[in-house]
Amino acid sequence: MSILYIVLGAILVLWGADRLTDGATALAHRMNVPQIVIGLTVVAMGTSMPEFFVSLMSAIKGTSDIAVGNVVGSNIFNTLMIVGVTAMVAPMVISKSTVRKDIPFAVAASLALLVMCLDGSVSRLDAALLFVGFIFFLYYTLRLAMKGDMQDQEMVKLEEMNPWKAVGLVVLGLLCLVGGSNVFVEGATVIAHSLGVSDAVIGLTIVACGTSLPELATSVVAARKGRSAIAIGNVIGSNVFNILMIIGVTGMVLPMQIEGLTFIDFGIMLSAIILLWLFCYTRFTVARWEGAVLTLIFLGYMTWLVVNS
Repeated sequence: MSILYIVLGAILVLWGADRLTDGATALAHRMNVPQIVIGLTVVAMGTSMPEFFVSLMSAIKGTSDIAVGNVVGSNIFNTLMIVGVTAMVAPMVISKSTVRKDIPFAVAASLALLVMCLDGSVSRLDAALLFVGFIFFLYYTLRLAMKGDMQDQEMVKLEEMNPWKAVGLVVLGLLCLVGGSNVFVEGATVIAHSLGVSDAVIGLTIVACGTSLPELATSVVAARKGRSAIAIGNVIGSNVFNILMIIGVTGMVLPMQIEGLTFIDFGIMLSAIILLWLFCYTRFTVARWEGAVLTLIFLGYMTWLVVNS
């Protein structure tokens, strides 16, 4: 039954995230928002909704390691696996604005989380500071767009959607995310305890990879269609959203104790985003071989986790 809960929860979460993203993107498109802004905000937040609800439900149910492990594991998955696979499918062209302004923000968010978790907990003050950082990130991104700093980004070509239909999709998606994430966490927790595997490892692996599937699908499809801005914007925006918004809101609702996660896990998360930054900075592209390197590092980390569990 627990396995069935995980499968059912994952289906509801992924389907709900897809509906939510479609509706939110359609609403943003009516405002003529550039690709990179949609990727960094609407699409990133939409595809990160599974992580948000799974982490929130985990903290409420008393499994803080799953909540934080989900965020750390999802960011590792986003940076290494999603960018890696996407780049191998189609080399990604990165704008100078993304390399010089957006990725450094993701690096700073990762470093801030690492520092805050050194004492083994996320207090309400820590969470509030992260949430303030998220508000600043949204303001900063939208301000750049309004100033025209992103005018070089092509506009997304989408079919017009009735605004009421778009709102309906957003509401339906949120309902599926709430229900699906609750069932998913319940099943994952029971299986983890029955196998003697820690909540942290379950959060870093099964839960993180499962909730990151929307980002993987969105980025690969966007890259195949030649929309690298949405693909990389989705990854960077999701990483920032995961740390600042998810940990911020979850920690303010309920302070979290971190027991199963290690400095290595947080270090891999920070090192991964720095490595991606270096790859992007060289020629403002992520080549196929660089994508292969990122993917191999992720597979090596997963293998290390499983062996040590």
